Amino acid sequence: MLDPLYAGGDGPRAGARAGRHIPPQGRLRRLWRLPAALIVLLLMAGCSGGVLDPQGPIGAANVKILLNALGIMLMIVVPTIIAILIFAWWFRASNPRARYRPDFVYSGGIEMVVWGIPILVIMFLGGVIWLGSHELDPFKPIASPHKPTQVQVVSLDWKWLFIYPAEGVASVNELVVPAGIPVHFSLTSASVMNMFFVPQLGSMIATMNGMVTQLHLAADKPGEFYGQSAQFSGDGFSDMNFMVRAVPQDAFAQWVAGTRQTGSALDRTSYLALCQQSTNVRPFTYGTVEASLFNAVVNQELPPCPGPNTERAGATVRPQSER
Repeated sequence: MLDPLYAGGDGPRAGARAGRHIPPQGRLRRLWRLPAALIVLLLMAGCSGGVLDPQGPIGAANVKILLNALGIMLMIVVPTIIAILIFAWWFRASNPRARYRPDFVYSGGIEMVVWGIPILVIMFLGGVIWLGSHELDPFKPIASPHKPTQVQVVSLDWKWLFIYPAEGVASVNELVVPAGIPVHFSLTSASVMNMFFVPQLGSMIATMNGMVTQLHLAADKPGEFYGQSAQFSGDGFSDMNFMVRAVPQDAFAQWVAGTRQTGSALDRTSYLALCQQSTNVRPFTYGTVEASLFNAVVNQELPPCPGPNTERAGATVRPQSER
């Protein structure tokens, strides 16, 4: 006996199938849900304090390159998606005007399109990225009438040390800079390789033991920005974060003066204590800094930080929390 569901009968299963019928308008609305959700997520991402919400000239230039590259790639993606939908509709079984050509082998015009357009797009995309890479060279100073603020950065286990050589002060896990003035970073590592990254201000740069890398950033206006380590470096990596406070020039001068009065001294002895492994370190400052300390770290005149334990596989380091 035939099942009424497949026989087109009036049985209960046929009724259930009829109840699940979705009209074409409903299917169309469902198709638009995913693109709408993606657009909403993209708009919300700009409010999350990430790379799509730049607060400096380098960050804005990075976003410009990203959007240009996205637009160039969409020149292939969007027409391809549209062509798939058109082909699926035109060559449907119910269309008598569609030509069935099982013996089709070659078309010079099609070959020219499917190879020529992607090659041109790749050349154009490569040119845009090549120009942007040279424009945003991290060693290239930012054009400004103001003299850049010098900051020496040392990545430790698992915290950040910021030394202001001209001001003679230092801070841990908090970077204070004057808004509207370029900042020239000289970066090194006292342990394993790490990555310095402030998403809203611009490019990331590696910190490596025994060498100095450079980076130029600037904040357009006062504000607080999230900074992080973007390179896995052991157990405390996930908490190796810091805050960047861009303040007016007079507020920066006041911060320096207050730090000189209240901060402790950073010399080789206190540096070796700071170098020990710790995580979740609250921000604090040093009122005086030994002038040659950064060079001593770079030249490896001081013992390196312990670094992750490599005696056996797996996470073997268990840092002490300072919270």
